[in-house]
Amino acid sequence: MRVVVQRVKSAKVEIEGCAVGQIGNGLLALVGIAKGDGETQVRWMAEKLVNLRIFEDDEGKMNCSVVGTGGAILLVPNFTVCGDANKGRRPSFDSAANFSDGEKLFASLLDEVRKTGVQTEAGIFGGDMQVSLVNDGPVTLVIEI
Repeated sequence: MRVVVQRVKSAKVEIEGCAVGQIGNGLLALVGIAKGDGETQVRWMAEKLVNLRIFEDDEGKMNCSVVGTGGAILLVPNFTVCGDANKGRRPSFDSAANFSDGEKLFASLLDEVRKTGVQTEAGIFGGDMQVSLVNDGPVTLVIEI
């Protein structure tokens, strides 16, 4: 599993002009489910996202998590995050999970994050989505397990 995490002031995902997920301050997570991923990776990533300390404290240090700031998380399924562009000019997506496994594990990740009590919104697996955001910092990380 590979996730691109961005600290945001706001983020929204739309399908055909209709918002399906929208947050204010928090994290936008573009989620790539890889072949071989399972519930172990899902639980690890959910815990990581909720507790990742990339929000500033009173001294300006990245010491707070989305929980500590009262922020939200927007999860967006994105198989292209698993892409490999090291060879040639066209990326390979061979490491991405098949559709049914990816859909199941994305739903599981969404459930795990929601269980923590953090406000969580999500895009639609397999949907043609448009994502907009106001990046804060900018702070962008790639997290992989």
